[in-house]
Amino acid sequence: MRIFGLSMIVSVVALIAAFVYGGVTGLALCAILGVLEVSLSFDNAVINASVLQRMSEFWQKIFLTVGVLIAVFGMRLVFPLGIVWVTAGLDPKRAFDLALNPPADGALTFADGSPSYEKLLTDAHPQIAAFGGAFLLLLFLNFILEEHEVTWLGWLERPLAKLGKLDMLSVVLTLGAIIIAAEFIADSDDRGTVLLSGVLGVITYILVDGLGSVFHTEEEGESSSGPSEAVKVAGKAGFFLFLYLEVLDASFSFDGVIGAFAITSDPILIALGLGLIGAMFVRSITVFLVRKGTLSEYVYLEHGAHWAIGALSIILLVSIGVHVNEVVTGLVGVAFIGAAFITSIIRNRREGDDDESKSVSTNEPTPVG
Repeated sequence: MRIFGLSMIVSVVALIAAFVYGGVTGLALCAILGVLEVSLSFDNAVINASVLQRMSEFWQKIFLTVGVLIAVFGMRLVFPLGIVWVTAGLDPKRAFDLALNPPADGALTFADGSPSYEKLLTDAHPQIAAFGGAFLLLLFLNFILEEHEVTWLGWLERPLAKLGKLDMLSVVLTLGAIIIAAEFIADSDDRGTVLLSGVLGVITYILVDGLGSVFHTEEEGESSSGPSEAVKVAGKAGFFLFLYLEVLDASFSFDGVIGAFAITSDPILIALGLGLIGAMFVRSITVFLVRKGTLSEYVYLEHGAHWAIGALSIILLVSIGVHVNEVVTGLVGVAFIGAAFITSIIRNRREGDDDESKSVSTNEPTPVG
């Protein structure tokens, strides 16, 4: 209750607000959107936890307070409006007005032929999918091309780790994937923007991840200079890890926002369902994984989450030109996480049995004669 209590309270408030705003229909849609967000973002929570456990208590609190506000209002409400503003040249007020007043009968255009908010946002999908796909693919490759003491799919991960010794291979593969997506998947009119968005995704990842690594190294090197300096440097490292998590959340969240339009285009209900319910529970799951040491106990979970991210990045790049059902996206993530969790339990039981057998053999009395 200490971890999930606030999320439950916020969810109840969000459901009440949805009922007041849209009646029983609004209540049902809000609940469905909350479940959708949690199912699509469980792998996000695992990755968040792997990063969050490296942050100081102060930056963990910042992520769980300021980060939640950014996730709820920034990524699930302002971000889609900003996309419509930039891509369609509409000011935020006009974009918000379009969102609140969609065409009748769920049409994508108004009677005069002008596009709806949903259509404008959907039309921007190739650029956003290229950015998010590139960012997530680079995240996946940097993990999977690294040597790890524990491997999950060892028959595949060990050879990939050997290939990873080739410097900058992850960047080369990501840029290659962007070129393929732009050349063979995107429409001819979108090729330029897909290429630009994908390259921006790569630049963003390298910049944020690199700055975090630089300040983390400084922290280790300067810790002997005194507590105040160590705290100051840790603050810089924590800030860039926080920034990294927010960009990561943006890459994950847009897929959920697009998926939400299959349910409703109402920005208020999307903000309540995806933001207040979904994002809050994702944060609570993240805290649970950190506080309970779940990643240490179930050692394959982080591997499974990264494979889910790799699959999601490919799905995003493919979705530039081919519609991929959101159910497929959610099920792929759940399948990887579930398989990693089950195999972690099997591994723990096997190691427990081995330790028990060693203990028995050690305590056996020495034969006489």
